[in-house]
Amino acid sequence: MSEISVTTRRGDPVDTEADTRIVGLFEGESLEDRGLQRLVDAGEAKGALKKVAVTHEEVGSSLRRVIVAGLGRREELDAEKARVAAAAATARASELGSRSLSWTIPDTDGVVAPLVEGTLLKLYRFDRYKSKSEGESDSPPSEVASLELVSERIPEGVDIEGEAERARVVSVAANAARDLQNLPANVATPSYLAERARALADAHESLSIETFDRAGIESLGMGAFASVAQGTYEEPQLIVLRYAGAGEEARSRHLGFVGKAVTFDTGGISIKPSAKMQEMKFDMSGGAAVLEAMRAIAELELPVRITAIVPATENMPSGRSVKPGDIVTAMNGKTIEVNNTDAEGRLLLADALAYAVDQGCERIVDLATLTGAIIIALGSTYAGLFSNDDRWYGKVESACSQTGEIGWRLPLHPEFLELTRGAFADLTNASDQRKASSSYAAEFLRQFVGETPWVHVDIAGVAWGGTREYVGSGASGWGVRMLVELARGAVR
Repeated sequence: MSEISVTTRRGDPVDTEADTRIVGLFEGESLEDRGLQRLVDAGEAKGALKKVAVTHEEVGSSLRRVIVAGLGRREELDAEKARVAAAAATARASELGSRSLSWTIPDTDGVVAPLVEGTLLKLYRFDRYKSKSEGESDSPPSEVASLELVSERIPEGVDIEGEAERARVVSVAANAARDLQNLPANVATPSYLAERARALADAHESLSIETFDRAGIESLGMGAFASVAQGTYEEPQLIVLRYAGAGEEARSRHLGFVGKAVTFDTGGISIKPSAKMQEMKFDMSGGAAVLEAMRAIAELELPVRITAIVPATENMPSGRSVKPGDIVTAMNGKTIEVNNTDAEGRLLLADALAYAVDQGCERIVDLATLTGAIIIALGSTYAGLFSNDDRWYGKVESACSQTGEIGWRLPLHPEFLELTRGAFADLTNASDQRKASSSYAAEFLRQFVGETPWVHVDIAGVAWGGTREYVGSGASGWGVRMLVELARGAVR
């Protein structure tokens, strides 16, 4: 989909060139516009969240659409509800063939960015592999091309322009991550992700890139990562994207973003059932989020320093695959019994986290579609959060809450650590006791960060298949908005 123009304006909402106006309605309240209020009085327009009604108003000799969008109760309107309301209105506008939207900003604080996000995320679609029907035009289908946000009541000094532009940049990046997620695994290979990262670095002076192929990964001593990659004929890639923000502040903060990128996961020798295996192209969702978050951070020129690390490979069965019972050595010297080759993500992340520590990252967050158990525990509502540092956890949780990409903290515990002890090596990647599987995986990862503050984010339940109004049930781009907000919070 093409990028959408986003503008802001102070003035009368009626004085717009958009073909569709959107006006929010709070539950139990009236609208100042008498024509629109008649729609409320007639019971057609309702203030309940996600309710929408359509009418028309005269503009010269023509008619213009007006959508009345329910916002719920005024005192309950928050950023997430604003995103949902925007998505509901956008869906109706798209059905009507609207090309340009003008939102009248509700008379409440903190909704400009969420309205932009809800609109742009809802407009996303992935149809590049759809064939045209016979007789269908070669021109692209009608779609929303512009969004305006307008109000007469924004106080001077309030930077609605900046809020809207930041939301646009982050939403475009989230949608780009969804593109990466949705691409088939025969296209979005590890090399493809490396080329995407290289294109981002070429486009931004503040980004630099370094990549390591199979030999390079082995030369770094990443035996855990290399063991996962040895079964595939696709060249694995360790992608390292570095961002150097301007100013003294940026040099004093060094964050590490780590994203798992298994571009297709068969399970290896411990092969998965065939049902829904096609969804395993999404096992690179953490890496996609990290890459596109770096794009947004560079465009926003945030004064922070970040090293992003994306270990990318397929996990395939072959005559050279790692076998259950094999023992490998990670970059930090710890030995690991690979007792389940389908518990491969923690092997990639073990070396990537050790590399982040080696690179001097002062605080680390990793995103990974790591365990099916997290879906049983938290569904598609929350990501699972695990941390060795309460203060850093608080920063990550705050970024989650502010963006609607919410997480729930689950425990680490010495008893879980005991489960990771190997019979013949320091650790095993899969315990015989199927207990606390998500916490077990997090305790395993903890062994590779030392004392560095770290948060592990298990996104297996939220990366795709969710029910959020503005992303639907497909790829969600989960984590892009949270990581950008985390970077912003690090400089405040």
